Amino acid sequence: MATLRALECLVAVLDYGSVTEAAARLHMSQPALSHQIAALEREIGTPVVQRLPRGVRPTAAGRAIVADARAALAAAERVIATGRAVAAGTEGQLRIGCAESMTAALLAPVLRTWHRRHPGIQLALTELSSADALAELAASGRVDIAIGPEPTHWDGHLDIIGEEEIVAALPATERPSTTMTFARIAEHPIVHYHPDNGLGAWLDEIAAQYGVTLTAATRTRQATTAAQLAAAGLGIALVPTTAVTATFAGAVASLKPRLTRAVVALTTTPNDPLAQRFTADLIRRGIPVPTSIATQLTTH
Repeated sequence: MATLRALECLVAVLDYGSVTEAAARLHMSQPALSHQIAALEREIGTPVVQRLPRGVRPTAAGRAIVADARAALAAAERVIATGRAVAAGTEGQLRIGCAESMTAALLAPVLRTWHRRHPGIQLALTELSSADALAELAASGRVDIAIGPEPTHWDGHLDIIGEEEIVAALPATERPSTTMTFARIAEHPIVHYHPDNGLGAWLDEIAAQYGVTLTAATRTRQATTAAQLAAAGLGIALVPTTAVTATFAGAVASLKPRLTRAVVALTTTPNDPLAQRFTADLIRRGIPVPTSIATQLTTH
C-alpha cells in the first residue's frame, strides 16, 4: 500500500516540477525522494512522473492519482488536527453514563458548564438505575465514564467523586423531631424500588442487619420518583440526597446511624484527556445538597 510519505513526495514533485526543489521543500535528500517515487511506481505498476532534461511532468497515471493523493494528505492532516484538538479539550465526543437519581443534581451543572466552555465537544448521556448496569456499560466501552454508586464488581479505573447521604423522605406534615432509625421506619409503609434498581436490595440488606424488614407499599425504578411519592403521602422513601430536588415539597430526616454511600466515576480509559477533565470537574464540585434539605438534616 502506498505510504503517505510517497504520496507527499509525488504531490511535491508535481507542484514544484523538480525533484531537487521538492526534496528541498520536504527537507529530504534527492535519492530519498526518488526512492519514495520509485516505491509508489512499483506499487501502482506504472510510472507516475516522466523525467525530463529539466524537471519532471506527470504521466497519465500521475495525473489520474494526484487529486486522490492530495485528498489523502488532507485527510491525514485532519486526523492529526482532530487528535490534537481532542487532546487540548476543544473537540471530540464524551459518552457519559449516569445514575438516574444523580443526573439533575450532580451532572447537569457540569454538563451546562462544558456546553458553554467547550462547544466543540459532543456530550452523549445514558441514564440507568443500576450501579452494576453502569459498570457493564463502561466495561463494554459503550460509555467513556460511568457515574453513580460503587458497583459490586469493577476491575477498571475508579475515582471517588464524593459521598452522599441516604435520608428518609416523607410528607412535610410528618416532619420528625429526631433522626429516623430503621426500626422506626419499618413500622411504616415504604416507597421501595423495582428490582432493576440496586438501591432496593442494598437497603433491604441494611434493614436486615438491624433485624427489620421493609414493607413495600409501592415500587418505582427512580429515587427521584420515590421521594415525590413519599411527599405525596404514599409512605416513607429512603433516598440519596442527590435525588431530592431543591423544590422538594416533603420533609427529610437523617437516619440513625447515619447512612452514606460513595459516588464514583468509572472508566477503562483513565488517560483519555476528556474523561480526565470531566472527572476532575465532578470531583471539584463534589456532591451538592440543596440548602433547604441541608437545613432540615442539621436541625435533627
